[in-house]
Amino acid sequence: MSNNLPRPVESERVPLKARKVSFSWEDTPLHWVPGDPFAGHTINVLHLLLPAGERWFVHVYRQVLPLVRDERLRADVIGFIGQEAIHSQAHDEVLPHLRKLGLDPTPYTAQVDWLFEKLLGDRRLPPGRVRRWWLMERVAIIAAIEHYTAFLGDWILNAGELDRRGADPTMLDLLRWHGAEEVEHRSVAFELFLHVDGGYRRRARTWAIAFAALLFLWQRGARFFMANDPTLTGGQASFRDFYVRGRRGTLPATGALLRSVPRYLGRAYHPSQQGSTTQAVAYLASSPAARAADAAAAGADRESA
Repeated sequence: MSNNLPRPVESERVPLKARKVSFSWEDTPLHWVPGDPFAGHTINVLHLLLPAGERWFVHVYRQVLPLVRDERLRADVIGFIGQEAIHSQAHDEVLPHLRKLGLDPTPYTAQVDWLFEKLLGDRRLPPGRVRRWWLMERVAIIAAIEHYTAFLGDWILNAGELDRRGADPTMLDLLRWHGAEEVEHRSVAFELFLHVDGGYRRRARTWAIAFAALLFLWQRGARFFMANDPTLTGGQASFRDFYVRGRRGTLPATGALLRSVPRYLGRAYHPSQQGSTTQAVAYLASSPAARAADAAAAGADRESA
């Protein structure tokens, strides 16, 4: 790790494990934030991006794992892979419920699949420098994306306004279980990038790519949901709508999102400086889905003993 970077906050690191959660969506309404379809649909974009995106994370990390020489980091990467695989599956299982409610996301998810599988997927490159360059680019892009998934994870754990407005408890549990695990493993992608490459120019360049892509995909996804919601007439989405919900607390505040940019680009940045592992672990200990998964895993261990 570069001497220009601070050591990680060791108290923020915990061993990672995949929790095989499941959710029942029968009682979740289309507008799961009562009276605010825009806030709900903006968050629903996660269900469009994450299944393909997190499968891609797993695919790339399995390729880079043989390059990891530090045993603790290797264990963290393996734990990260397990958690991300479950995240992808959990969000993917929301999509059939949306179809039942009359909102078919297939036109949009097909484009997301193309992005991760084709544009950012494996390429027929000769072994050696060029192939390694493409792998390092993708590792760096994932580190930048994980900066924002950790930001969102920290936000959803503290988004009390959604509770006050009566948001659907099952959807909140999905989002907070996922958000807590994002906070829990928030340092892994960055530390992996430092371990296998760590170049600041690559870090800055791939941050710009990731930020622009996320901004583009998210606004398109929100507009897709609002335009295709069968209960809305002339549904629209704008940056002003996002800003207003951020002020209300039902979406991340625009100012907080913008302030996250210089933090990632700072040469002294480390993800463990942000968010609270203690808070994340506490939520996971109380999450209905995570507790059920832990109980099922403990039962399976007893049966196999």
